[in-house]
Amino acid sequence: MTNEVRRLRIEHGLTQQQLAEAMRVSRQTINAIEAGRYTPSLPLAIALARFFKSSVEEMFGEPEEQPVVE
Repeated sequence: MTNEVRRLRIEHGLTQQQLAEAMRVSRQTINAIEAGRYTPSLPLAIALARFFKSSVEEMFGEPEEQPVVE
């Protein structure tokens, strides 16, 4: 599963604390999501996607399979 939260947070110049406050969760929750130790609830995943003007699939989806080159 991909997890683009850290990359997007850094691109937007936000700290974990700032993102946590915007999402109304703890900084530890953001840290755990970024580290892959916690999968966000659907409402939180949707909120993060909307915040970053992305989709849930782009932020947390399965990586696309690379074509096999023979």
